[in-house]
Amino acid sequence: MMTLRELTRAVEIVDRELAGARVERVAVPEPLRVVVSLQTRARDEVHLLLCSDPPCARLSQLETRPTSGGASPAFADLLRARIGGTRLEGARILDADRVAALRFEGAEAGHELLLALLGPRTNVWLLDGAMRIVGSLRPLAETRRDLAPGASWRGPASRPPPAGEDRFAGVPDERFFTALEAVAAERERGMRDAELVQRIERALRRGAQSLEKKLAALREDAASGAQASDLRKRGELLKSVLARVQPGAREVRARDFESGREVAIELDPALAPRANLDELFRRARKAQKRAERGARELGAAEERRAVLLALERDFAACGGSAERVASFAARPEVERLLARFSPEAGPAAQAGSEPKPRSWRIGAREVPPRLQPRVYRSSEGLEIWVGRNDEGNDLLSTRLARGHDLFFHLDASPGSHVVLRTEGRSDPPAESVLEACELAVHFSRHRKVAQADVLVAPIKSVRKPRGAKAGLVWVTGGKTVRLRRDARRLERVLASRSGGEPDD
Repeated sequence: MMTLRELTRAVEIVDRELAGARVERVAVPEPLRVVVSLQTRARDEVHLLLCSDPPCARLSQLETRPTSGGASPAFADLLRARIGGTRLEGARILDADRVAALRFEGAEAGHELLLALLGPRTNVWLLDGAMRIVGSLRPLAETRRDLAPGASWRGPASRPPPAGEDRFAGVPDERFFTALEAVAAERERGMRDAELVQRIERALRRGAQSLEKKLAALREDAASGAQASDLRKRGELLKSVLARVQPGAREVRARDFESGREVAIELDPALAPRANLDELFRRARKAQKRAERGARELGAAEERRAVLLALERDFAACGGSAERVASFAARPEVERLLARFSPEAGPAAQAGSEPKPRSWRIGAREVPPRLQPRVYRSSEGLEIWVGRNDEGNDLLSTRLARGHDLFFHLDASPGSHVVLRTEGRSDPPAESVLEACELAVHFSRHRKVAQADVLVAPIKSVRKPRGAKAGLVWVTGGKTVRLRRDARRLERVLASRSGGEPDD
């Protein structure tokens, strides 16, 4: 992570050399990185990096444009909508702390993109012209629980850290970012190498534990041959005295002709004598199959144990060499162990993976996919839920929405119910309200109109009449918003739909 002195130097370089550059592209190539591509007045393309990965957090400049990730994150869409096409007005340090602010000109009062280097709470924030929080790269719950969308930005309560040293004091400004990226790349490689070593150690340990449990179970299965023999013997003895077994008896005694002793044979009183005999032979056959399977698989398991012990020796022989560890990890048998017992985790693994579908539940009951609402995200980061059908509308408005959530519906027209999740706030941002209105009109029969009246009411004012058909609700109170349609606003909010949602 950069020291305050290094961050200040980076901000001074950006302010001096890039003020007036135009935003051409915004990307979130990895979960903890934002890249703003700028075109300077000299027609050069510059790629500013705001990295919020705590160990390597930094404000830097990349030499090449990064490749985009898979899905477009909501924060990237938010940045494109708010600062795309604007010009960088300047850069500054806030409150003599490790908070770098990039100010962008705008049609309104402009926006500021903050990189706050706060150790594990490092984050990238977007503020509006009044310094109110519009959104953040990392969730607030992970970084600043004391802040919320729409609230005014304030720095941490702790005292600013010492300025620290500039590790690149001997490097001229024109090579500062190159030197910074070289150090960061080396550290990231070291972190990846250390993480790989930990994953291999974990996979070998868990693989050994799993195999020992498997071996114990197989040895127990192999030993069940004696049980099968005993059950067969009892069955033969029962057969010899079956004629004198009384219905409902709990046991019968028979003489073992080999030992001459009398043997007690337990019976199930709920079964007929013949059924008890069949049950004993059935259990004997089952125990015999279990013994045969255990003996058959025990050898293969012992071989896997020998292979695992050999892998442990080979890994120890790597001696911490990054190259040898990487080569070891590429072996097919090690790859299988890693995939099963120590899969890659964290933001780096999530970057190229499909988002996990949301689990929709009402109490212990799971909501069927066809009734789950579509999920969009407003410019301020609030979720907007849209019903899929009449039954889904009922579920959304009467069971899923709650608290200070707002209900939206195109006035006097069939259409989807829309709910703006306010996160407990009684005064949601105006732009979020307008975006929810856009969705209410878009998912109605009058989606092509240029302007429309949209009913907006607190969710507590929405009631389902007894016996009413699906999708019909009563709304008391509320207000009507006269919406002038905005194609760009609609396009942005439609593009914010969460991944992993069920298909329509």
